Amino acid sequence: MGEILLHILVPIVIFGFIALFTLFAVYAERKVAGFVQDRLGPMETGKFGLLQTFADILKLLQKELINPAAADKILFAIAPVIIFVAVFIGYSVVPWAPDFLPADTHTGLFFIMAVVSIDALGILMAGWGSNNKYSLLGSIRAIAQMVSYEIPVGLSLIAAVMITQTLNLNEIAINQGVLSTESIHFLGFWDVSEIGGLFAWNIFQAPHLIVVYVIFFVATLAECNRAPFDIPEAESELIGGFHTEYGGIRFAFVFLAEYAMMFLVAMLGVVIFLGGWNTPLPNIGALQLADWTTGLIWGIFWTLSKTLLIVGVQMWIRWTLPRFRADQLMNLCWKVMIPIAFACMVISGLWRILVMN
Repeated sequence: MGEILLHILVPIVIFGFIALFTLFAVYAERKVAGFVQDRLGPMETGKFGLLQTFADILKLLQKELINPAAADKILFAIAPVIIFVAVFIGYSVVPWAPDFLPADTHTGLFFIMAVVSIDALGILMAGWGSNNKYSLLGSIRAIAQMVSYEIPVGLSLIAAVMITQTLNLNEIAINQGVLSTESIHFLGFWDVSEIGGLFAWNIFQAPHLIVVYVIFFVATLAECNRAPFDIPEAESELIGGFHTEYGGIRFAFVFLAEYAMMFLVAMLGVVIFLGGWNTPLPNIGALQLADWTTGLIWGIFWTLSKTLLIVGVQMWIRWTLPRFRADQLMNLCWKVMIPIAFACMVISGLWRILVMN
């Protein structure tokens, strides 16, 4: 009975977290946009505009669900749910603290890549099911972009996995701090197993992993359809892209999925490259900072802090860089990022054989 309750409670908690994060992130994004553009952002609804996103979600929940007359009713109705559920399921294998994760599976990284890919199917269903030329063009653009940028994401993750030698996200996180059962070498030569801190993070295990993380970060921006890669939703050309015809709770699901995806890819990058729930503070002589700041509560704190910092950078980029043209976007992927990612993958193999063994 306890296990059944746990299986019911965990998805509810994850959904609650995604909803709260989205409310916070939308408000934060508006404030960041205001700061970058030298204006105030939301100010009227609640103190400092804090209730603005609550007002927006109430408005969405009260809106009438309108089905376009020529739309494919079934595809149109279930597409937003598939888009959201594909991202939602990805949260089930990501560790928040030492051995604190919904499902500890040996193929966690592979599982995330598999389920998040279903997102593209939901977007195609939304564009096709709307029977709107702008929606269809938006969905075709989105899928071309997502399928293309999944390649550098996959190659960068393979490059990291060749160093870590495991697909288990919990093990990957454990082996980046003082709880590691294996020896950790900073840039391949300095043993930092007892020191921990940021010196033990995967991004510093080999020099080329810094490049790998940059590729991962840029490619996941495109996976999320975030600016400057937001061509699928280019309102100046396509009105609203694949979700042009959606309103009310259906639009809320699409909106939730975008922000849930932002947090998920940021958290995945943190777990694989930036130490996961491990502290950035090293042990220095008698000051055992890494030992003191490692544990369940500290783990959740570090995971949230690092992930929200990366989300902040995603927002900063959105309001700083102009949108790419479609040809520029594809050139960046196929002619720049994929060759570099392949090269990094080869270097990872050589590094593992020649330096780490």
